[in-house]
Amino acid sequence: MPIKIPDQLPARDILVREGVSVMGEQTALRQDVRPLQIGLLNLMPNKIRTETQIARLIGVTPLQVELTLIRIGNHTPKNTPEDHLISFYQTWEEVAERKFDGFIVTGAPVELLPFEDVTYWEELRRIFDWTTSNVHSSFFICWGAMAAAWHFHRIPKYALEKKAFGVFRHRNNAPASPYLAGFSDDFAIPVSRWTEIRSADIPPDEGLEVLMESDETGPCLLTEAAGNRLYMFNHIEYDSTSLKEEYDRDVAAGVPMAVPHNYYPQDDPRSRPLNRWRSHAHLLFGNWINQVYQTTSFELDEIGGRVP
Repeated sequence: MPIKIPDQLPARDILVREGVSVMGEQTALRQDVRPLQIGLLNLMPNKIRTETQIARLIGVTPLQVELTLIRIGNHTPKNTPEDHLISFYQTWEEVAERKFDGFIVTGAPVELLPFEDVTYWEELRRIFDWTTSNVHSSFFICWGAMAAAWHFHRIPKYALEKKAFGVFRHRNNAPASPYLAGFSDDFAIPVSRWTEIRSADIPPDEGLEVLMESDETGPCLLTEAAGNRLYMFNHIEYDSTSLKEEYDRDVAAGVPMAVPHNYYPQDDPRSRPLNRWRSHAHLLFGNWINQVYQTTSFELDEIGGRVP
């Protein structure tokens, strides 16, 4: 089954060109199935790029998935046209009465700020609490994962002396986990952050398990069975050129920045970067969607009631 997204969403043409099966709104209405309801709280400034990255990964499963784009109500991004937000996004307040099988919270370019200093922190805290009653499974990414780990478990983040930036090898700590079905023993994942969490701060008695980690960049993926949550601290969803564009932007702005680790052939930024993580990105999101499908309630109204 394909992914159902608005007919005029810019991501649609990109996904069709890539061979992702995309369903029109009218076609979806004619099918007698209940699609999985996935919400995407998009905190990234370039919302069009991020929504395309996520839609690409959840749109290649054999299940019909309906993606709802959501934004913070009191924050206006600088890099997304207002008419795009009006046409395709709902505020969290507009969907707060709904139930979702899965809910994704992205990263945001605010990682060096204390959580409490982020302008929309109070609204985000309410959203985190809301997921415990209105969402079957949550998937937090990069800063969104750090924010959720702080909110639910008081796991602190630490500023790095230099940016963790590049493609790093990670270990598969839990081959039997359904989220890592098909994963290699080690694999590459893009990392782009100025902060980190540390294994020593993960509470041993709160049901958190480290599924992926790197000797160089630390914990990568946590799972929490009781809350049905995934915390991904890196950018497995990135496009092939995402790190390149970040590097070129910083160089153009005069920001001292090392060439992304293990990204360009021979570390030459004039070369075309190689994507070494695409297959594992599809595996992780496909495994998550499959777990959501296997465990969610048939009736949406029955979702909820968990205690974080």
